[in-house]
Amino acid sequence: MNPTIGIAVILTVLQAAHCQMIRDLSACLLGQSLRVDCRYENKTSNPLTYEFSITKDNRKHVIHSTISVAENIYRNRANVTLHKNLVCLYLQSFTTSDEGVYMCELKATNDYTGNQIKNITVIKDKLEKCAGFSLLIQNTSWLLLLLLSLPLLQAVDFVSL
Repeated sequence: MNPTIGIAVILTVLQAAHCQMIRDLSACLLGQSLRVDCRYENKTSNPLTYEFSITKDNRKHVIHSTISVAENIYRNRANVTLHKNLVCLYLQSFTTSDEGVYMCELKATNDYTGNQIKNITVIKDKLEKCAGFSLLIQNTSWLLLLLLSLPLLQAVDFVSL
């Protein structure tokens, strides 16, 4: 085997390994809707596929997915938004009948290490309300910029006195 080809194969295998990893799964109430945030670390530019499902009565029900087909009872109530390193499920008109174990499953295209899966138990009476600025926190660069500019703002105030 040509050494150049061998190195290319090793690099390809290393790049495919652990392309994404679910870091956190959380749930909160946003008005009458349930929001499930699936935060992940993605180490590749490969497209991401996802599936949100719920387990009730020992049966898995697909809510929203790019991997398989969602069940009819969730199609008109569920939508998903994708942000950098965050996939959010919104389930409208959330009631106690929607309680159960929610699952987020992620897979990057050409990731041969398997799907990443994380579960969270959702009980309506135990859910906290979603923070209004939680999506801003996901991308903390604005916060870092603000903190770094505080000394400059203080210097401007001092000069103007």
